Amino acid sequence: PAEQAIEVRARAGNERALIEIVDHGAGVAAELRDRIFEPFFTTKEAGKGTGLGLSLVYNIVSDHEGTLEVDSRSGEGTTIRLSLPLEAG
Repeated sequence: PAEQAIEVRARAGNERALIEIVDHGAGVAAELRDRIFEPFFTTKEAGKGTGLGLSLVYNIVSDHEGTLEVDSRSGEGTTIRLSLPLEAG
């Protein structure tokens, strides 16, 4: 919902930058979680999104030797954890 805050947390440790994005919205249903990084997968109605956002983010993070994890539960919100090396490899 628009009135809900999104939290962004960042820290550095063990030669990596760690970033968390937390929302307290609807979350992602269990049966959809394994698909959220697939190209063209979207839960939005037709014409409201292409389904490329998370797929592109995942590929960019991977190309930079990073990891991307999602923890989400229906009705409880979503936390995305991003880890990137502090120095290029």
